[in-house]
This record gives sequence, C-alpha cells and structure tokens, in this order.
Amino acid sequence: MAISSEAVERVFQQLQEQTPLIHHLTNTVTINDCANVTLAMGGSPVMATQLLEVEEMAMLADGLVINFGTINDAMFAAMIKAGQTANQKGTPVIFDPVGVGATTYRTNKAKELISTIKVSIIRGNASEISALIGKNTKTRGVDAGAIEIAPEALAKEAAEVLNCLIVISGKEDVITDGRQLVVIDNGDYLLTKVTGTGCMTASLVATAAAVSENWFDGAVIGMATMSLAGEIAAKSLHAGEGLGSFRVKLMDTISTMNAAIWLDGVRQN
Repeated sequence: MAISSEAVERVFQQLQEQTPLIHHLTNTVTINDCANVTLAMGGSPVMATQLLEVEEMAMLADGLVINFGTINDAMFAAMIKAGQTANQKGTPVIFDPVGVGATTYRTNKAKELISTIKVSIIRGNASEISALIGKNTKTRGVDAGAIEIAPEALAKEAAEVLNCLIVISGKEDVITDGRQLVVIDNGDYLLTKVTGTGCMTASLVATAAAVSENWFDGAVIGMATMSLAGEIAAKSLHAGEGLGSFRVKLMDTISTMNAAIWLDGVRQN
C-alpha cells in the first residue's frame, strides 16, 4: 500500500506552520546531526537530558526521541521520566534501539524501557528489531547483523508483539503497524557509510509524526525523506567528492525537501 498524496502534502504544510518541538534524549556521537536534521525538516530540537528537567521539557514538546546509542544508567532514568510524561501528554515517543542485541546491558535496558513506557514508533535495523522481540540474533556494534526472517515478516511480528509502529531501515525500508504496511524502495549505500543517518532518521520520523493526523503517515514520511534524500545527494556528487560532500549534500537535500519532491521521488508500495 501507499500513503496518500493528500497526507504528504498536509504534513509538509503543517511543518511550515507549526515548527514542532522535538525533545531528544539521544547519543553523544550524533546529537548535533540530530538537532540539525530536525531543523532541516521544519522542527525545533531540544536536547535536554538532566533528570531534574526532562519532565518539564517533555510537557512542552510535540514529540520525544529516545536513542540508545550511548546509553548509561543516568540517561536511562531520564528517558523513563521523559517517556512517562510524553505518555501522559499523548505525544509520540520514538525509540531508536541502537546496538540492542550487541550487549546484554543495552538489550535488557531496551526491554525494560518498552515495558515501562508506551512507545509509539520503534525505528531500527533488522537485527535490533529482532533482538527486541527475543529472536536469536547478534548485532555488530551499532551495525545490522544477519537475520533469517524477511524484513516485512519481522516488522509485522514486532508490531504485534510490541503493540506499536515498527520502522525497519535497510536496502528497502519497511513501515507497519501490523495491519498497514509500506515498503520504501529508495536510498543509497552511502547512507550506511556516514555515522548517524539512522539516528537522524528517528528525528525525521518524530518531526513528521508530531504534525501528522496519524503516526503511521508520519513514520512513512520521515523514513522515506531520509532514503530519498540519500539517493538524491549521492546522485549529485561530482568526481572527486566523497563522504564529506555527501554528508553536506544530504543535509541540503533534507532542508529543501517538500511534498512535490517527495511525491515525485519516493517509491512506496
């Protein structure tokens, strides 16, 4: 299936009109990129992580991103507090389970988090999502490991088990709530060679979801924006340009993305 052109146009219009505040508890490796990509999409980022203020900040925010990239006990406590507040307010909580499956600590903490707060959308690679639902897999650091189940089947199973939207990034991106399912056939290999593109995608998903009439449309729009932007940025590279140029062009492309470009370029089925 595909989301409607009207939904896409409405989200990009709302981004211009609302500038949603997106609260991040994210990792120190990619925090600057996550802030900048939120701005590029039309949102306003805040990166407050102090336990004594996250409750107030979450009450102000239109969306919450929880990212496990550099998880520690103090950050985890703040994540729980912010997540509970977001649940009370009814704002979307986007969880990026970076590296889950690589170590027992982060895998157990991820399971504790999703049993303590209501997560709206989980965005991860296939091995991270597989680990979340207890399948035998091994994540390679923050990189995806091999899995035996097709991404579409994995996403549907995870959506049912975890009772939330699942976004799996990969060669093809899969978004499902267990009933509706969209596959995005965009992207470029260079997206895997720049650190933080997955983390940035979670920020895009949160920003789009914050202004969407339903979070499914927001998840599709955010995920596909990164994949399409990566594809466009890669095609615009000149001879002699490499990853540094790609990273800049990626941000440029996201900042100039609109409904017309999205609808013309995204391949969804």
